[in-house]
Amino acid sequence: MPRPDFPKTVLEFQRRFATEDACLRYLIDSRWPDGFVCPRCRWREAYWKAPRKLFQCKVCGYQTSVTAGTVLHRSKMPLVQWFWAAYLVTTHTPGLSALQFARQIGLKNYETAFQMLHKLRAAMVKEGQARLSGTVEVDECYIGGERHGKGGRGALGKVLVAGAVEVRGRSAGRIRLRVIRGVSGEQLTAFVKATIEEGSTVLTDGWKGYNGLSAAGYQHKPEVEGMRERAMEILPLVHIAFSNLKTWLLGTHHGSVKKQHMQAYLNEFTFRFNRRRTPMAAFQTVLGLIAERQGPTYAGLYDVVRGGDSWQHPNATAWAVGS
Repeated sequence: MPRPDFPKTVLEFQRRFATEDACLRYLIDSRWPDGFVCPRCRWREAYWKAPRKLFQCKVCGYQTSVTAGTVLHRSKMPLVQWFWAAYLVTTHTPGLSALQFARQIGLKNYETAFQMLHKLRAAMVKEGQARLSGTVEVDECYIGGERHGKGGRGALGKVLVAGAVEVRGRSAGRIRLRVIRGVSGEQLTAFVKATIEEGSTVLTDGWKGYNGLSAAGYQHKPEVEGMRERAMEILPLVHIAFSNLKTWLLGTHHGSVKKQHMQAYLNEFTFRFNRRRTPMAAFQTVLGLIAERQGPTYAGLYDVVRGGDSWQHPNATAWAVGS
């Protein structure tokens, strides 16, 4: 039995999810489209414990919360507010800053809005997602920074981001973006191996950091003579993606993205870009109904800023850790 459909307009969404009970029913139908199944013993009959919003298996007594494993779990926010949050995040094309988000759903506390947005961003990353394939453009760029620094490789005060874009004729397919520590062969090869299937054709500029891709199992086609002055010509799609990313960060977040949280914003941009033609289909994903991901606590988010390890944004892989 398929999962429940999704409203196509704002008015339809408002009518359909106007109450806590309506949101709860949608959660149940989405998580168990063929009827409840006990995760412990696989029995299909359970008692419904309405006050706690959970099922209790009639055979083994195991209790399963409707929100367990989702970004809504143990949240004191009403389900209606979470549903509106997920709707705005997945359908508002430019995205939302925490301040805009708080205003839209009626939150007085900025920190609550900040945490909710990061929980939703965490759910945007699919575990074990398929790597890119076919012909793929790869390059890096520097993003942000609280002060102006020199351009090009070695820019000061900025975050280094590697990008990969599938080439589909003159259009871009899926993209991948990661924060990396440097432009060495070790860093760039690790990024390519994590995001692109072996055997794919990888297009790059002539930077020596990409020289090991052929040995790593890729059909590497570097533009030996092409460097920054010809980047847009030889790698147009990845540079359009970088340009759109910078415009989005500046327009939506006014460029005020902390270095330690940059990967979370890259995850959101990637999610939006890859679903730009089907924004409605992303609603269940960000609520955590497709793959279990609960997201960070407020304390965990600020531990990231302090350099702690109680929480790591998805895709903050080993080669990206560090200053």
